Amino acid sequence: MECRRCASSIERPGDYCLVCRTANADAVVIEAGRDRATITAIHDEEVLGETTVTTSPEEGEREVIELRNFAGRIADEVRRKRPEEVYVAGDRAVIRAIRAQLHYEFYRVAEDDPVGNVLANRGSRALAVVETAPSEKISGAHSTLIGGRTGMRAIRTIAAHPHVKKVIPGPIDAGGTGSQSGLRAKATRPDGNGNVRLLLRDGSSVQENRVVTTARDHETGERIRADLNEALAEEGLRG
Repeated sequence: MECRRCASSIERPGDYCLVCRTANADAVVIEAGRDRATITAIHDEEVLGETTVTTSPEEGEREVIELRNFAGRIADEVRRKRPEEVYVAGDRAVIRAIRAQLHYEFYRVAEDDPVGNVLANRGSRALAVVETAPSEKISGAHSTLIGGRTGMRAIRTIAAHPHVKKVIPGPIDAGGTGSQSGLRAKATRPDGNGNVRLLLRDGSSVQENRVVTTARDHETGERIRADLNEALAEEGLRG
């Protein structure tokens, strides 16, 4: 493989060129299975190539070390590329372990054809990133949130997303059906402007919170909604 700018030799498809300091891939797609992961490098709308990392899953105490090492090898492949964006699909435990070792925002994509889905949306992928701290994105009095600290954790999880501008707590409806499962949260389908609602349920109380995003339309709002629900699931709050 050669660098697209200076033609220097690079070891793997999409690797960052250390000679001319040029990134050869602007996106990476990780398809993560529990025993095998494929890392595909993309530049513009071209697939440059893929790398496969495998492991032999362990059980018990040895699984923690094995999974961390597996995720570390995948993370190393991503670092070699220095991409602008990282898309993921597959096993949640593996993705969480990779996320812990990489300082990139992960964008979840459909698992049926992750690379194809990314390529199909390359033209509409660029959404404004909000640099504001999560705590500053939350409007209104914090006392209006249901679920106490857990409710605030759900709100902060949503506010931490780079494409969320603001979270506006809504009124509380205490007339719902009671539940013993604790607080559950879900981002609803976006409206025509790409904004969503965050539903919090705690016992018989339900609260609908408005989430203002940087999406332009329903389609890009759907991408953000999927990311938000994935983040809630990773926090054990998705309901």
